[in-house]
Amino acid sequence: MSILSSSSPTLFFSTANPRVSVSLSPPSTVSTSSSVRSRSIFRHFPYLAFSRAANAAAETFEGKKWSSSSATQPISGSELGYSHTFIDALSEQDLLSVIQREAEAGTLPKHIAHSMEELYQNYKNAVFQSGNPRAEDIVLSNMRVAFDRMFLDVKEPFEFSPYHEAIREPFNYYMFGQNYIRPLINFRESYVGNVSLFSEMEEQLKQGENVILISNHQSEADPAVIALLLETTNPYISENIIYVAGDRVITDPLCKPFSMGRNLLCVYSKKHMNDVPELADMKRRANTRSLKEMALLLRGGSKIIWIAPSGGRDRPDPVTNQWFPAPFDASSLDNMRRLVDHAGVVGHIYPLAILCHDIMPPPPQVEKEIGEKRLISFHGTGISVAPEVDFQKATASCGSPEEAKAVYSQALYDSVCEQYNVLQSAINGAKGLEASTSSVSLSQPVD
Repeated sequence: MSILSSSSPTLFFSTANPRVSVSLSPPSTVSTSSSVRSRSIFRHFPYLAFSRAANAAAETFEGKKWSSSSATQPISGSELGYSHTFIDALSEQDLLSVIQREAEAGTLPKHIAHSMEELYQNYKNAVFQSGNPRAEDIVLSNMRVAFDRMFLDVKEPFEFSPYHEAIREPFNYYMFGQNYIRPLINFRESYVGNVSLFSEMEEQLKQGENVILISNHQSEADPAVIALLLETTNPYISENIIYVAGDRVITDPLCKPFSMGRNLLCVYSKKHMNDVPELADMKRRANTRSLKEMALLLRGGSKIIWIAPSGGRDRPDPVTNQWFPAPFDASSLDNMRRLVDHAGVVGHIYPLAILCHDIMPPPPQVEKEIGEKRLISFHGTGISVAPEVDFQKATASCGSPEEAKAVYSQALYDSVCEQYNVLQSAINGAKGLEASTSSVSLSQPVD
């Protein structure tokens, strides 16, 4: 991710899967009791979230109504924009038949129809890997809503603004994304490193300060994984992170509904800036607008922003097939640091590691075309955060601004790699909590 280099008015950001409306109230005033109760229900009965009788605005369980956002009354399918074309499907055969019928009618482009069929089979296989006795219900419930949202966007494409706030009403896109990814996570083999630091961040946000998470980036599911692993211990962070998101996840029809449920700073990726040369100037102007939006957000304080300065998702080594965080771009980090410093609000920059590539790995190489194949699996995941890296202390012995820029970037990258190695040992090395070190204390999320 590059942000406004000093030699050019061009703004570059990394691609990140977006996916929570940022409250304008201080974090300390936010009540989470009802949302915690709602999450508890959805964890154990995720298929309830999108049944016809339990629309996104209000879910009913055992005669009690739980609000998934603000207090609202139940909303009919028509008010939510449901076509019922997919929502009314009662079986896998019904669902796949609808795709075929709409494709034949010309209301669903055939390449999108093919991708939807492929997505269904891959999602089904992944959820069945979990051994959940309700797997069949979960797959049908989640996929019919996913297809409904995708089909709705094909008919009436949603346009993202430079700063997009998560849509929770009348349809709760945030809960939709959470419940779609939840069945893919093996919580028994998932870990969080240094969870106490997330509580430290919440206190800083309460004081009106900003928090920046400098992270590696592994999959389109990254935002949901972060939110799900923290939803019990740190729900405010889960629901209020702003993700710097590349244009691919706000243009791909299969990804857009998930993106609509996250707070995003929407940008054009440096890797794809010149894919269509005649659009390059437009993309640069759009990125400049996003930069201004970020500056305004930081000036307001109490913002937590996630950024991947590698410029895209991690990919395995072509020879060893081993995954590792992609190198950071020093200029990107330096420009982000300067944005934070110039906001007029105290800011904190933390290194964050994420390991979740098995759930939804990217294509082996960067692709120009929109519409990548979605490979999906059930697997353990992990995130870890380390103490913030102070620029002045890290670069005290540097002799030039360029050297300081490189040293600071390397310090953050080294921290992310160290944490990633611990997560790798815990999850893929099967060491579990014993993989903890003196600098990374692992705990497990509550499922």
